[in-house]
Amino acid sequence: MQARIPARTVNSARTERFHPPHSPPRPRLPRIAGADPSASVTVFLIALPLSLGIALATGAPLQAGLVAAAVGGLVAGRLGGCPLQVSGPAAGLTVVTADLIHRYGWRTTCAITVLAGLVQLCLGCLRVARSALAVSPAVVHGMLAGIGVTIAVAQLHIVLGGSPQSSVLDNLRVLPAQLADLDPAALAVSALTLALLLSWPRLPGRPGGLLRKVPSALVAVAGAAAVASLAGLMVPRVELPSWRSHALAGLPEGPVLGLVAAVLTTTLVCSVQSLLGAVAVDKLVAGRTGATAGVGRSDLDRELLGQGASNVVSGALGGLPVAGVAVRSSANVHAGAVSRNSTMLHGVLVVIAALLMVPVLELVPLASLAALVMAVGIRMVSLHHIRTVTRHREVLVYAVTALGVVALGVLQGVALGVAVAVAVALHRLARTRITHEEREGVHHIHVRGQLTFLAVPRLSRALHLVPPGAAAVVRLDGSFMDHAAYESLRDWQRTHCAQGGTVELTGLRAGVRIAEPTGPDGTRCRCRPWTPWRNHQCEDGPRTAPASDGRGWHLARGLRTFQHTIAPHVRAELARLAREGQRPSQLFLTCADSRLVTSMITSSGPGDLFVVRNVGNLVPPPDHEGDASVAAAVEYAVDVLGVRSLTVCGHSGCGAMKALLDSGPGQARTPLERWLRHGLPSLERLTDDAHRTPRMDGRPPADPVERLCLINIVQQLDHLRAHAPVARALREGRLELHGMYFHLGEALAYLLTETAGENGENGEKVFTRVGAAEDPRTADPAGLADPADLADLSGTRSRNGQRTELSGK
Repeated sequence: MQARIPARTVNSARTERFHPPHSPPRPRLPRIAGADPSASVTVFLIALPLSLGIALATGAPLQAGLVAAAVGGLVAGRLGGCPLQVSGPAAGLTVVTADLIHRYGWRTTCAITVLAGLVQLCLGCLRVARSALAVSPAVVHGMLAGIGVTIAVAQLHIVLGGSPQSSVLDNLRVLPAQLADLDPAALAVSALTLALLLSWPRLPGRPGGLLRKVPSALVAVAGAAAVASLAGLMVPRVELPSWRSHALAGLPEGPVLGLVAAVLTTTLVCSVQSLLGAVAVDKLVAGRTGATAGVGRSDLDRELLGQGASNVVSGALGGLPVAGVAVRSSANVHAGAVSRNSTMLHGVLVVIAALLMVPVLELVPLASLAALVMAVGIRMVSLHHIRTVTRHREVLVYAVTALGVVALGVLQGVALGVAVAVAVALHRLARTRITHEEREGVHHIHVRGQLTFLAVPRLSRALHLVPPGAAAVVRLDGSFMDHAAYESLRDWQRTHCAQGGTVELTGLRAGVRIAEPTGPDGTRCRCRPWTPWRNHQCEDGPRTAPASDGRGWHLARGLRTFQHTIAPHVRAELARLAREGQRPSQLFLTCADSRLVTSMITSSGPGDLFVVRNVGNLVPPPDHEGDASVAAAVEYAVDVLGVRSLTVCGHSGCGAMKALLDSGPGQARTPLERWLRHGLPSLERLTDDAHRTPRMDGRPPADPVERLCLINIVQQLDHLRAHAPVARALREGRLELHGMYFHLGEALAYLLTETAGENGENGEKVFTRVGAAEDPRTADPAGLADPADLADLSGTRSRNGQRTELSGK
């Protein structure tokens, strides 16, 4: 008798036959966003003429520029840490590469490129990419300016119909002879290229806006090539030999020290330009409006690895050195690219052009490419950079670097610029102005600059000019104070105060660093921005009471500190608010406890919050016939100011809640006892089993005081809903209610959420810690930066598989 196989077994076997359990998954094709193909075409149209022009400027085979552009797009685009940065042959490498070709030949230059790429890979593995950004921007901009001058002077000879010399000085020396023997045809082609290059971005009107979408570099080169061909001008043109004869990298030949210097120079220029370009792309992406999904901040170490790999591949295939290119990268961002697919597609288009468009490329005049590269070199001398370094008093570093690159070479010029930058930094560090003057019996000591051990003798002399028992004001206008200066100032302060004098320290802003020693527990002692107002010292110093002469002198001292350190930064904003009036977005009702600083915990400023403070953050019911100040503030905020959200904020260790717990039966006699009667509903709710106590982010309240603090927040929200302006605004959907609990000891904020209950009933109330989200990028550490952000944190986050709703909705 044949056994019957259950149908379930047959179906399982059939399923396994057609879908083996261990079969490899199908490879998924990369999804290309809609903006990436169009952006890649834009970048390709810019990269094609520039790559040929840079190859011409270096004296390398013209095909080497196409190889570098293709490798930069495919390899660096795939492996790099900046998805939207476009890499390829860069104008900043022109002088370095031209010098290498002149000294060692093309095949050795390719080997140097490979070695430079290997060094970049090692640096990327060591994760030292951030250290490259420590180079002064004045040095980097000066290096690019020097390279730009060198490029422009060299290409000027090709524009005039001649050939450039090996150095800038030689090019300048033979320039008069070149002007006397210029080629009119080459000059005409170059002039036409420059005219199109400069005028195309300025086309007016709507038709001009459509035409401006075509890159000006492509229009300039294509227009000059078309005119030269139609007019029959006899000018040298691009010659692309067969790829079969393309020279690849060979073994390096030459003196060892010279090769090492060449590798280091190529590595330095490629790395610094690429890393600075990645930082610039991050700024462009951050300021771009529209979708930026998938575009995060650049991983600079990965970017260095990607650049190293592309240089290894480019050098091995006979291409130019590769680096991030600012012109193409900015065009890629502005064209709307959203992923690295745009960069890689541009590399594919370069490969297609190099294989299929050779007859078209050979129509391009060399003079047109030279004019294009000369314009790029002139733009590298940026007036914006010159104004910036002048404003920061670093024009000497900029000028020395640029002149050094022009006269001596890139590596020598950069080394000279770094040396000058270090000397300028040391000079600034040692240059500290200390003045002393007496006004109305008060001795004022003003310190301008960094306060280090070098300035301690002058500081000591100025401090000892203050007679014993006198009032002194020490103003520190600097960003750093080392240990020696700190000890000297602290010892003098102790001695002077012991002799009956007073000392006021001003200028200690939040950005000022004091390099004082660590305490016994290993923690660093720092003076916080608000501690000088209360005359608190660091932990290892004495804590004296605020000095007062009966007129609130310590308050006046705080006001003077505000005038010196904060008022200059906020005066313009306060003047604007004074003109336009207040338009706060939130009403923030909280306790009057001095430890609860609303502007600090919410990261808010003038005009952001309409704050109401009272003992216990209580809201009297609307039918109460006593104190109407809270009801008046609520009505004014909702009906007049039009706030969009209303927050009740309680805190840990609230004295009002402790007093409620300790209160006994009887008539309230004092104003405080009469006010706390508004908290009796919260106390009744504490003992009512019908109301569940809110939880604290997965844990129960720590003690009865914390339970009452949480319940009081929920109860006061119920009182607010009963007020007519709030009820009306809630019905119209123009107001939200929020509950917030701030734990003083933990310095953490908790937001009230409510899980959806069964049959439409209210569910469990939970105070969720801000910043405990699974995705840290969605957490708002301030908690109340914007009502929309608060609603996102409290109203749309799922918890344990359930949708949570705001307590006030």
